[in-house]
Amino acid sequence: MTEERLQKVLATAGIASRRASEKLITSGRVRVDGNVVTALGTKVDPERVSITVDGQPLRFSESNVYFRVYKPRGLLSDIGGNRRGRRTVAHLLPGGTPRVFPVGRLDLNSEGLVLLTDDGALTNRLTHPRFAHPKTYYVLVAHRPSTAALVQLREGVELDSGRTAPASVEIADNLPARLVLDKGTQSFGAAAEDGWKSAPPDKGVWLRIVLREGKKRQIRHMAAAVGISLRRLIRWSIGPLTLEGLEPGMARALTQGEVGALKQMVGKRPDRRQSGSRQGRRADRSRSRRRSSPRNRR
Repeated sequence: MTEERLQKVLATAGIASRRASEKLITSGRVRVDGNVVTALGTKVDPERVSITVDGQPLRFSESNVYFRVYKPRGLLSDIGGNRRGRRTVAHLLPGGTPRVFPVGRLDLNSEGLVLLTDDGALTNRLTHPRFAHPKTYYVLVAHRPSTAALVQLREGVELDSGRTAPASVEIADNLPARLVLDKGTQSFGAAAEDGWKSAPPDKGVWLRIVLREGKKRQIRHMAAAVGISLRRLIRWSIGPLTLEGLEPGMARALTQGEVGALKQMVGKRPDRRQSGSRQGRRADRSRSRRRSSPRNRR
């Protein structure tokens, strides 16, 4: 096996996402051949060295696992770190599931689709900002937003973390037919003080928002910045995956077709013709000349 960056090796082994693995390294929790390694540029061959995290040796599974989870309110989507006794989406998985980590976190009071997997390479491509994969949300707001507020959301909003990228935002006349709303009949182990309430909001105006980036609590901050009172947030899809077939609190293993669709999506590269690059423009001109030549005018 060739040498790889240590954080990539940890992610491939299902320890955590690549960015979370970087934090494990810099905090001194990773050892290579018994020596603490904190440099992120370190490359290792896992077949030739011994790697431990918090004293536990690294183990590579022969195959990866993938789960769609419908996260209800009051449960954490972040499985690692200090949970302060709170329940997480890991409690929704069947017994015996190997260690996994979430792709696309949702805050405590948000609901909807979370992908859980031990496939570090796929996680990195799904979460890294440069890949810009679409995620669709249905957001309940107290009142119909003004045209000016909708335009702001679509064109970008200035936040403390920087200006948001353009987004698709529209009034949703109907929710997806296969979206099962949580009626608040189960707590799924979440405590009332953690955001779970028996009667979730259901009055107001629904918006459909599609983002291609993932700033922390982004939609909530965007709504606050344009004066919109957000009452409920549900993530319907991550790329080709949706909540279809899931009820709140349910977890289901991905089919081979679903895994294939995800991998096909992340495997696509930007179209040079749309990149605005000099090479792309030259290629466009060349194709245009070929199409307009007498030989091709038939």
